[in-house]
Amino acid sequence: MKASGSDKIVITLCMGSSCFSRGNNVNAELIDRFLRENNLDAAVETHGCLCEGKCKAGPNIRINGELVQGVEPGMITDLLKHKLCGVLR
Repeated sequence: MKASGSDKIVITLCMGSSCFSRGNNVNAELIDRFLRENNLDAAVETHGCLCEGKCKAGPNIRINGELVQGVEPGMITDLLKHKLCGVLR
């Protein structure tokens, strides 16, 4: 589940205006909190990116390149637990 060529898992949030206003502004805070609370800061890198052109299905997040669409803030904890299960202690 690690990013190729890296020791870290990479989470990229679309910060285009549609995804940002539809939830990624909140998702960014929730992801940071989840990583801190689970001591995953060293294992996971987070980034923002410009619009990827998939606005209708947003908010969009990529986890190690895998696109996850329609990510509402209420889904973040379960999504991260599922996708990061290999590194959660």
